[in-house]
Amino acid sequence: MTIAEAVRTLDENIADRRAGLPDDIFYFISRTTPMVNVDLLIRDESGRTLLSWRDDEYCKKGWHIPGGIIRYMETFERRIQKTAERELGVGVSYDPTPLSIEEIILPELRNRGHFISFLYKCAVPKGYALDNGEKNPETPGYLMWHDGCPENLIKVHERYRKFI
Repeated sequence: MTIAEAVRTLDENIADRRAGLPDDIFYFISRTTPMVNVDLLIRDESGRTLLSWRDDEYCKKGWHIPGGIIRYMETFERRIQKTAERELGVGVSYDPTPLSIEEIILPELRNRGHFISFLYKCAVPKGYALDNGEKNPETPGYLMWHDGCPENLIKVHERYRKFI
């Protein structure tokens, strides 16, 4: 099979590019091109920052700023809201001018090793309450307000320490 035939086969078998790609295709693309993502710096009225616990093969264990990779034909606004809904269970208001734009290159990773990240200042609706359900603090996705930047911030978000 030629490369052109392989690409045609892949193209014919992706039902809806806007919904995201099958993992194998996504990881191949992430090995060959930078990913564009949004990171949400969420603060409450007291100035605390909302962070989520993470534990995976890419970033290891630690606190991170909620974020998400932009899908094909998706706007920054749509990804910000989808990320907030997925990770917090609620939409957010946000400043459309990014606080920071970062190029993140992680040569040690085979997949997901190059990102262009846009950090947005966001706020949850008044009265928002965390709902971690039955999760414990070291369960991926556990949310916690932080008065300052925790020591165990994931390595890739060290660049955001000054904002937290």
